[in-house]
Amino acid sequence: MGVENREPRVLLDPTSERRPTRRERQPRLASLDGVTIGLLDISKPRGDVFLDRLEARLHEQGAETLRFRKPTFTKPAPTDLRQQIATSCGAVIEALTD
Repeated sequence: MGVENREPRVLLDPTSERRPTRRERQPRLASLDGVTIGLLDISKPRGDVFLDRLEARLHEQGAETLRFRKPTFTKPAPTDLRQQIATSCGAVIEALTD
């Protein structure tokens, strides 16, 4: 399942950035087998319901998961939480639901 290279995408940080920061996209994972995926609940309603279902699907594909939760959806994740996710996970998925 290959992905064709398309025009570069611009990702904007919604946390009041003044000038866009250019960041290279990380390569896709070749497989989920044995990879630890961080599931980040940003504390919006029903985010946990979405992540529960997603977690079950990831386990079916051989991935391990770790769950994390932001204290509030109105602010970026605290530095210590971001550090914990970065050092313990091969990828992360955020739940942006209502």
